[in-house]
Amino acid sequence: MIPRHVADTLHRLEKGFPVLCITGPRQSGKTTLAKACFPTLPYLSLEDPDIARLAREDPRGLLDTYRDGLILDEAQAVPQIFSYLKTAVDADPRPGRFVVTGSQQFGLLAGVTESLAGRAAFLTLLPFSVAELKTAGELPADPFTAIVKGFYPPIYDRNVSSYDWYTNYIASYVERDVRSIINVKDLGQFQTFVKMCASRVGQLLNLSALALDCGLSHNTARAWLSVLETSGIVYLLQPYHQNFGKRLVKSPKLYFVDTGLAARLLGIKTAEELFVHPNRGNLFECLIVAEFLKARHSAGVDPGLYFWRDNVGTEVDIVCDDGQKQKAIEVKSGKTFSPELVSALEAWTRFADANVEDCALLYAGDRALQWKGVSIVPWNLSSTLM
Repeated sequence: MIPRHVADTLHRLEKGFPVLCITGPRQSGKTTLAKACFPTLPYLSLEDPDIARLAREDPRGLLDTYRDGLILDEAQAVPQIFSYLKTAVDADPRPGRFVVTGSQQFGLLAGVTESLAGRAAFLTLLPFSVAELKTAGELPADPFTAIVKGFYPPIYDRNVSSYDWYTNYIASYVERDVRSIINVKDLGQFQTFVKMCASRVGQLLNLSALALDCGLSHNTARAWLSVLETSGIVYLLQPYHQNFGKRLVKSPKLYFVDTGLAARLLGIKTAEELFVHPNRGNLFECLIVAEFLKARHSAGVDPGLYFWRDNVGTEVDIVCDDGQKQKAIEVKSGKTFSPELVSALEAWTRFADANVEDCALLYAGDRALQWKGVSIVPWNLSSTLM
C-alpha cells in the first residue's frame, strides 16, 4: 500500500470523535485507508446484499454485535443506519469507535449531518498526490506522462492501462452514481456534458454557454455540474475578491480533480499527444490545482484556494489564503524558465501589497531556482509550497 498523507489527520481526529467519516470519489482508496489505519476494527460493507438486509431489518442488533467498533463501508447504501449509530455513540461516546466510508457523498453527508452532528469528523480522500507517489517511487519522471496516467490507486496496483481503466470508470460512474443521484433520462447526453466540461478545464465557467453547447437548460446544466462537484469529479476554483472590489471577475474556474480522467475524456492517450494538445497548459494547471486541493483535504483544513484576475486579464493561477496571509502561485507548463513568466506575480504584489517572498512559480521543469526573490519550483516539488 502506498502511504497516504491523510492517515496522520485521521489518527488525530480519532482521539476526539466517536465517528470518522471518510468520503471521496469512487476508487480513491477509502476502504484501503480505513483498513490500514484501523486494522483491529471489524469490516462490513453495506454494498453486500446480506449485510445491507441485516442493517435494514435489525440495525440495533448489528451495532450491538460490534460494541467495540466497526468499519462501515459504503454506509449511504442503508441511510437509516445513521439514526441507530447516533444512539450507539450517545450511549458509549468513546472516540474512534466507528469509521464510516462512502463514495456517493450526497447520501452519506445527508445522513451524517442529520443524525451525527457534533459526533462525527469528516475527511475527504482524493486520488494519490504527486508527493505520495514520489515518496513511494511510483511517480513518472515526466509531468505530462503523470497527467495522462492519472492518480487513481487502481492504476498503480493493477496490470491495466490508464486509458482502459478510465474508459470503464466513466461508464460505471454514469451508470451507478449519476442514476442514483438524479433522474437522467439520456445517459448519452450526460456523458456529452461531462466531456464538454473536460474541454473547458482551466477556463472561466460560463454555465449558459456550456448549457447551450450541450442542448440543456441552464438549470439542468447547473444541477448536473453540482453532481460532478459533489461526487468529487470536478472542482470549482473561486475568484479571490477580498479588497479588490470591481476589479475581479465573479465566475469560478472549472477543474477536474484527476487529470487522467480529464485527459481520457479529451481522447488523449499519450504524453506525446498531450504535449501538442491545445489544452496542455490547462491540464498542467489542473494538475497543480488538484495537488493543492489534495494537500488541504489531507490536512483536514478548508481548501482556502482561489485565483486572482483583474479587469484587464492579468491573472494569478492560485492564491492560498489561510486567513492571515496570502501566497500567490503562478503555473506554467513550459520546462524552460524565462523572466516574463513572473509578470503576473509582480502585478499581484502591487495590487495586494504582498511580499515577493510569498510568491512562487510552479513549472514543468526540474530545476529549483530563484528570480528576484520569487521561488521557481519544479512540478514534482509542489508540496514544498503547501
